[in-house]
Amino acid sequence: MREELINDLVIALQPFLGQSSPQDVKMALTIVLSKYDVQLSETHLTVWEGDKNEIILKKFIAAKVAQGCSKRTLQFYRVDIAKALNAIGKPYDEITADDVRLHLAIRIRRDGVTKTTANNERRNLSAFYGWLQKEEILLKNPMNKVESIKQTKTKKKAYSLLDLEKIRIGCTTAREKAIVEFLASTWCRVSELTEVKISDIGGGKVLVHGKGDKYRECFLNARALMAVELYLQERSDTNPYLFPRAKYTVTDAQYKKAVNLKDQKEWYKDPDMVDNAEPMDKSSIESIVRKIGKRAGVDKVHPHRFRRTGATMALRQGMPLTTVSKLLGHENIQTTQIYLDISDDELEQAHRKFVI
Repeated sequence: MREELINDLVIALQPFLGQSSPQDVKMALTIVLSKYDVQLSETHLTVWEGDKNEIILKKFIAAKVAQGCSKRTLQFYRVDIAKALNAIGKPYDEITADDVRLHLAIRIRRDGVTKTTANNERRNLSAFYGWLQKEEILLKNPMNKVESIKQTKTKKKAYSLLDLEKIRIGCTTAREKAIVEFLASTWCRVSELTEVKISDIGGGKVLVHGKGDKYRECFLNARALMAVELYLQERSDTNPYLFPRAKYTVTDAQYKKAVNLKDQKEWYKDPDMVDNAEPMDKSSIESIVRKIGKRAGVDKVHPHRFRRTGATMALRQGMPLTTVSKLLGHENIQTTQIYLDISDDELEQAHRKFVI
């Protein structure tokens, strides 16, 4: 009961925490409340609490909020776990490993999701049941018996130098150029790009908010600095984010205001079209980059591929792997190795050079 109270307090206080970590606040509350007996009042009015699965999922999400998980991670938990519980159709404490295996098989065979997607859903369910066991709500964890789904490993390619030039030529607005050059220079994740504020940029550096609620510095080369500067010169709104959200969608009547702007792609030039406070979301940036790639005639263009390209090219130029890993924001150098697009010829040349 004390743990639930602490989680509820952390969630309630979150808007007022400032720079304080939710985990730090949780530790402080744990110390303070250790001197008190905590029990739930029986005099409160109880309204409908939802079904059993919904109630326990809310408690899990509350615990993860208090733990400091990102909004994106919380959304994945919320959607994937609720979807699985509803599809299986049993209370969470009656679900078996066989139920989960059948659910994942149906997701792949009938629903047509990729094995990667199914594995991610399995991983989220595993986090949920791991928490239930840790909190001693359940004694046995059915996910311990559910094997990871084997995936065919395909070698993911970096952009070639020709690809990059085609993509640059394919940009038709200053905003598109700024997005491409920013990704190519900083190697940041698209989720990190959405959170960048104009005030985060200075002196050729940008502070990004990465995975695990950690900050790191990324760097802007001359191309990126020039592209960002030219793009910002076209904006006159007050939104603090580097890439702001549009105030209206294409279904809104007000969007017609942008009809005189070039192909409606330059709506960001009109301050009345720009949201006052919100950044562009991840899917919008991904869509923009895909369209640039299609226009440029380059296959499989997406933001994450700029990370692999930057890491691969830097390594080819002699940058140490540990430095590449740090610039990518990886904690484990093995994660960095997955990103690299090193050809067999390059491996052979390296072997001749270094192995006696």
